[in-house]
Amino acid sequence: MADRRILHCDMDCFYAAVEVRDDPSLAGKPVVVGGRPEGRGVIAAASYEARRYGIHSAMASAHAVRRCPDLVFLKPDFTRYRNESIAIFAIFHEFTPLVQPASLDEAYLDVSEHLGPWGSATAIAREIRRRVREERRLTVSVGVGPNRLVAKIASDFDKPDGLTVVKPAQVESFLAPLPVRRLHGVGPATEQSLAELGVVTVADLRKLDVDALTRRFGRWGEALHQYARGIDDRPVSLERERKSLGTETTYARDLDAVAAIEGEVARLAGEVAEDLQKRRLLARTVTIKVRYTDFTTITRGHTFSVACCDGPTIAWHATALLRKTDAAARPVRLLGVTASNLVEGAAVQLPLFSAGREASTAEPAGDP
Repeated sequence: MADRRILHCDMDCFYAAVEVRDDPSLAGKPVVVGGRPEGRGVIAAASYEARRYGIHSAMASAHAVRRCPDLVFLKPDFTRYRNESIAIFAIFHEFTPLVQPASLDEAYLDVSEHLGPWGSATAIAREIRRRVREERRLTVSVGVGPNRLVAKIASDFDKPDGLTVVKPAQVESFLAPLPVRRLHGVGPATEQSLAELGVVTVADLRKLDVDALTRRFGRWGEALHQYARGIDDRPVSLERERKSLGTETTYARDLDAVAAIEGEVARLAGEVAEDLQKRRLLARTVTIKVRYTDFTTITRGHTFSVACCDGPTIAWHATALLRKTDAAARPVRLLGVTASNLVEGAAVQLPLFSAGREASTAEPAGDP
């Protein structure tokens, strides 16, 4: 695996950049794509001018406009974004057939066996950036590394319009000073657990042996031990890996009745289960998301002993998780249910009271 040459191509502010490209009058203005603040909307993408005010995706639009009253709000046009994505991915495919989408605006490319006339992965990365800039009038940041883990981190290192190359001999020194949150699959819960062990940076994580990590995190500890050393054997697949399936709703009026809140969670859980069954997927983890009226957001997760896609089971556990929140005492503006740690398979009937382990979030699940 040491000879692999992997690129991670990540478009810069994709939705907002497409809007600004197509309407030059927006250039230099703080632009966001998403719902209006008066409709309890949420930001889907923000231009770099908007980000200077601390505005980012998933932020409530009402909160964003308080930070920057001059924000330009644009309604998402996903058909246009998908068409643009197709054109960009066509460029990627001219360099290698091994292109794995991670989302509409990012992909992994394995160019190990496809260096062609360019001779190196770095030269390919430069050419991709030039092609995207000249043909699509957009910018893409590219990370080059010996595996997906390193390439992904590198692509975010010098945004926007950046190119960061990490050679195999540089991997450990490149990763060492970074916060552990930058590693694949490390979310808030794992970050907090590691902090309790005195681990803040990747260099700190390397000081823990694999036994200590597996005692704390189970099999995930083995992956952490590998990632801390820049080891990642995941191949670049021709199909996008699904990280999770979920749904959420932001309510026009806060919910404050317990029965209504629990009913909504059960409904959302049913939708998730139906989607799992349609895709012939099983979930090992169910997670609920609760956002209170003051925008405080919490998650609670449960990992099953056996993966399932059974609606009543997922709904029962989602409701049980809800009862471990303050939803009965605080008004709720958003609820969500997500199934993660997905595996392929036929439906499995799981007893409602099967043993499982609970955590504050469902980690890890798929790509970052």
